[in-house]
Amino acid sequence: MRLFAGIAAAAILAAACGGPAAAPTPSPTPSPTASPVPTVANVFKADLKASNENPPITDAEASCSGTATVTFTSTSATFDVSITGCPASTVINIGHIHEGATGVNGGVKIDSTLKAGDITLSNGAVTFSRTNTAADPALITAIMANPSGYYVNFHSGVHTGGVIRGQLSKA
Repeated sequence: MRLFAGIAAAAILAAACGGPAAAPTPSPTPSPTASPVPTVANVFKADLKASNENPPITDAEASCSGTATVTFTSTSATFDVSITGCPASTVINIGHIHEGATGVNGGVKIDSTLKAGDITLSNGAVTFSRTNTAADPALITAIMANPSGYYVNFHSGVHTGGVIRGQLSKA
């Protein structure tokens, strides 16, 4: 019996020391998800002028001008806007992207989310940014395919149909 116990102990010892070690199972390493980075393909600009309105603005607010940069993702539109040269009394209330070629008025397609009272001009100027996170993906695709068929328009208290306007183009 001692012989059997000795053989069993030797077999256990040999198996524990001499056998190949089991390799640990590696845990999967998640790869980092990159944040979307704006590219030239999804950044557009508009040169905003009172003379681009239909009909053109001819009163004191004709001095208003500005720029808008619109950056699209698959479901959002970010408006980075600078407005200058307006009379001290000008109040910019709302702004959007409309469908329409140069000189043609069209319906609102993507709202900038700017609402009356959100901004105040200082010395006739203001710079602001707004993001619409609920833009229609099909509409974004259509605008990106034909930016000149759309325009950016900002409205004032005096010119509720629009005071400055500019056609979109690739930045």
